[in-house]
Amino acid sequence: MSLNTLVGQLKAHKNILLFALAVGLLYFVFGHYLERSSFTKLLFLWSSLCFSSYYLVKVGKNHFWWLVGIGIAVRFIFIGAIPNLSQDFYRFIWDGRLLIQGINPYLFTPQLYAANPEIGVTVSQATALMNGMGALNASHFSNYPPVNQFFFAIAALFSSKSILGSVMVLRCIMIGADIGILYFGKRLLEKLQLPPNRIFWYFLNPFIIIELTGNLHFEGVMLFFMIWGLYLLHNKKWIWAGVLLGLSISVKLLPLLLLPIFLKYFFKKEASFLQNLKIPVAFYLIVLGTVLLTFAPFLSSEFISNFFATISLWFQTFEFNASVYYLIRWIGFQTVGWNIIAVAGKSLAFVVVTIIILFGFFRKNKTTPQLITTLLLGVSCYFLLATTVHPWYVATPLLLSIFTKYKFPLVWSFMIVFSYSAYSMEGFSENLWFVALEYFVVIGFATWELFRKEKEDLKPVEII
Repeated sequence: MSLNTLVGQLKAHKNILLFALAVGLLYFVFGHYLERSSFTKLLFLWSSLCFSSYYLVKVGKNHFWWLVGIGIAVRFIFIGAIPNLSQDFYRFIWDGRLLIQGINPYLFTPQLYAANPEIGVTVSQATALMNGMGALNASHFSNYPPVNQFFFAIAALFSSKSILGSVMVLRCIMIGADIGILYFGKRLLEKLQLPPNRIFWYFLNPFIIIELTGNLHFEGVMLFFMIWGLYLLHNKKWIWAGVLLGLSISVKLLPLLLLPIFLKYFFKKEASFLQNLKIPVAFYLIVLGTVLLTFAPFLSSEFISNFFATISLWFQTFEFNASVYYLIRWIGFQTVGWNIIAVAGKSLAFVVVTIIILFGFFRKNKTTPQLITTLLLGVSCYFLLATTVHPWYVATPLLLSIFTKYKFPLVWSFMIVFSYSAYSMEGFSENLWFVALEYFVVIGFATWELFRKEKEDLKPVEII
């Protein structure tokens, strides 16, 4: 490329470059000079990034590869930064350093390690890791599934004595997963005859870049396997799609909840009910077989007890940024005088499972757009009724939404910032007015989308 050609290219893309530089500067400040307790500063940077990124996607909609380059470049701005909105990564590093020594990370907590030095295990930087993860995390058994643990082990393998080095390895994994989502998401959009640049509502979304690349949450890896699986499923390669969905579950358990929704996707009009069950039963066996295969090296009665005891905490003990549950909790305080989470959490989980099963049997999930729409509605119902909704959870409905007519997850990806108002210099204390504002806007927008008279119809796609 000649100098004149290069200059011409730069002039033609002047607006994109200016906004890219502004976005890059904002990410640099966010990643390197922000503390979670500075909510005002956090809100300003978050809002500025959302506005700038929205404009960047709009201006660059006809310059696909420029936006790809910008999306990758801004992720690398975080490469040498310690995550500043979450401390979960300390536990990731801890588990990985146990695993590369051949120690099952599900069998004892960091606190048990500290209290029993005769265990004979050495964890490099143990004190720093335990202080970083906090007493609550250190007191519980690991609940991260095996494929997740595999990536933790990779970080430990390449950097067993440096926290920052491990962070950098994990961050490269996150960036790789997002590039994979970009690739298969774009291809699936094209297959569905939807605009490929829709993928940038995920790939250039500040929420995704900050929560996944910045704060090292593994929703991105889970979604990589899921979207790859959905792409193969659309192309009638349901065997490998089942394997990938199983791997997705073994990164984060969330897709396990959504399995009933896939049932009618395989049904054919001309076949009987029993004939229609053959492929979905085989598909489910492949998915669950893959999950069991990944868990196999860790299986023991002690593992099962520890793992499910930790999982149950999310339904009976932990509460954060909830919506419907907080209303139920308030009613509980007014009627019985105490927090009814132990009962309400189980009941809401039962309601969610029932809704998902009903979605699987009674919604038309025969085309890929219909299937993804039901997956979106199912996971949204789950978060609506959950006792705990951390910000990074919204990555799943956000990615699914780009293949549908619904945009409320995009609104949610902005409003979720208000959940961070709970963290201050004085400690943790949720501002329920901010929680109410978040869900009032998100639920209000979702309701408008669901019930408006004129809706855009996605083109139907043939099923298997």
